[in-house]
Amino acid sequence: MAAGAKVRAAMSRSVHVPSELFDSRRHGFAQVAVVRTPVGDAVHVSGQVAWDAHRNIVGAGDIGRQLRQSLENLAIALDSVGARLDQVGALRLYIKQSHMHEGDAISGALKAVFGDNPPCATWIGVPCLANDEFLVEVEPSVVFLARE
Repeated sequence: MAAGAKVRAAMSRSVHVPSELFDSRRHGFAQVAVVRTPVGDAVHVSGQVAWDAHRNIVGAGDIGRQLRQSLENLAIALDSVGARLDQVGALRLYIKQSHMHEGDAISGALKAVFGDNPPCATWIGVPCLANDEFLVEVEPSVVFLARE
């Protein structure tokens, strides 16, 4: 067996469905996927929005509240596999273009959650998100967990 084949055989993906988040598998994607690698587990989390577990919008029209809910959902997703928000190195914030001017509310939500130890972040203005009521979507970088 070639060395590359051994590496591929050692890697596998497992999908996690936190009960507090909506089950996205019927839409063709996972909320959380863990890929086993030779050096540990790579945790991937789908972009999180301001939905509750029943797909109700939290904070309609309020980007700060939506961002806090999105980060709460991210924390739930990470916790489902033993990871934490403070292990996220970077965030991509997809912000509805019509709300890019609300930097104070966005910054306030980030500071409320991360305090003086925030991850890196990129703010990306987009014309729309998956639902017209979504004002922001949060996508984390990969979190790596060492195997014990």
